[in-house]
Amino acid sequence: MRIDNGMKYLITGHKGQLGRLLYDYPSGCEHIGVDLPEHDITNAQAVADLVLGQQPQAVINAAAFTNVDAAEANPDLAYAVNTHAVGHLARACHRLDIPLVHISTNEVFDGSGDKPYDEWDQPRALSTYARSKQAGETAARFYHDRVIVVRIAWLFAPGGDNFPAKIVAAADSHGALRVVDDEFGNPTYAPHLTSALFTLLDRGAPPGIYHLTNDGMCSRYEFACEVLRQSGREHIPVTPIAHTEWQRPSQPPLRALLANRAAAALGITLPSWQEAVAEWVKLEKQKAKGKS
Repeated sequence: MRIDNGMKYLITGHKGQLGRLLYDYPSGCEHIGVDLPEHDITNAQAVADLVLGQQPQAVINAAAFTNVDAAEANPDLAYAVNTHAVGHLARACHRLDIPLVHISTNEVFDGSGDKPYDEWDQPRALSTYARSKQAGETAARFYHDRVIVVRIAWLFAPGGDNFPAKIVAAADSHGALRVVDDEFGNPTYAPHLTSALFTLLDRGAPPGIYHLTNDGMCSRYEFACEVLRQSGREHIPVTPIAHTEWQRPSQPPLRALLANRAAAALGITLPSWQEAVAEWVKLEKQKAKGKS
């Protein structure tokens, strides 16, 4: 589909760090945002009433249960949001014959490969969270043939509760850090992703799977060091540690890197992750200056 003025988009999860950027993006279209507690997309009838009542030209699903560790203790809730709700949205979109853009994750892969995963590689999820997201991809594409699945990784946005923000807060609070250096990924900056998503729609991208992360890859340790360096905290000592030294209920894949093949074929790529960090730091400094 092509984006024209006057079109209407329904954006689920519009209060989250990605959803609020999608909702505020100046696309020239009307954006309808839905989120908890006003709307519960795990209720099939409520979803059908919402989508059929609003009559949007497309739905972008940015709603998700993203607490990877909490999913291990709350599998029913994780599947309700990440799987069943996606199926409800897909069925409603099918009835209107409109595209569904569904946000997924690199964690559908087990991270055992020696190269970045292509869009057509076979997923093999490890954790409860990852399995629920993989099942969500399957549900969306089972119930509807106009689905665009967009996989991302290590999402961060200005003002969000994310890895860079936690690194800065921990550095200021503790004066020293210990960060895992054997988990690798592709940071994804939400403003860059938002622009890419709307470009994907505007260029009439065909249904399928797309990997949209910032260019390049890094370890958690390298990510943290770059955040500290660009934010003027390079003096903070950072000790690299193995993932086994950081105990948690759910272990993410250690090398679930994503390759952007499909979107790149349409001319859609994101800037480097280092450029993304620079933009994030700039906006965070402006926000802090505004509060002073």
